[in-house]
Amino acid sequence: MTTDGQPPARPLTLDEELLLWLGDEPLEVRLADAGRVREIAAEFATGFGALAQLPRAVTVFGSARTPPAHPDYALVREVAAGLGRAGYAIITGGGGGLMEAANRGARDAGALSVGCNIELPREQRLNPYVDIGLRFRHFFARKVMFVRYACAFVIGPGGYGTLDELFEALTLIQTATIRHFPVILLGDGEWDGLLRWLRERALSSRRLEAADLDLVRLVQRPAEVCAIVDEAYQQQFERRASHRQPEGSSGPLSS
Repeated sequence: MTTDGQPPARPLTLDEELLLWLGDEPLEVRLADAGRVREIAAEFATGFGALAQLPRAVTVFGSARTPPAHPDYALVREVAAGLGRAGYAIITGGGGGLMEAANRGARDAGALSVGCNIELPREQRLNPYVDIGLRFRHFFARKVMFVRYACAFVIGPGGYGTLDELFEALTLIQTATIRHFPVILLGDGEWDGLLRWLRERALSSRRLEAADLDLVRLVQRPAEVCAIVDEAYQQQFERRASHRQPEGSSGPLSS
């Protein structure tokens, strides 16, 4: 405790420091931001290097607070195991709850299990079911890894962090930044209120188009997930192949 009876101030995380309002800080403090580019580049390089050999993969999001006895934990574990048996690695945020369930499902199936952890004010430890564990200090670098090495997102029930990742994925798809990239929502009845609001408010006010609501796939059974992911992966593969054809060629790639 400090002399005024308050707990000692904890060090700021890098993201906190980066996004902290500068107020009337002197010029040298503002100019120091340019030096952060090296730190950010190093974090990207570490992630890219660690995951460069990753096979096809699916990123799974969900609450860090869901206990193992909860039905959502069992659901996500089953979905991840099914994807693992189908040949997909599993990427998560590396923490507990539904992230742990997904990594555990990958381990059940003998699939590669990846955790991209984040430095938070309240420590989030890597769960014990991770084969490749990375620790990020910037949220945006971590988010790139979630997209760069995955061909689909599976979204379990969660809070602000999960919803942030859900809507960021939908924005990337809506803007054609990523294509043929399914966003699969898990949980019976979990998303009904949100989807109803999007239809009745955002769509009816023309803030969205009807096609935008088709970007999410609501599934009731774990077995549905693999079929959706396989179809999307094939579309992505064909699209990449078409982009690699020699200029002026309209035929298939030669072997």
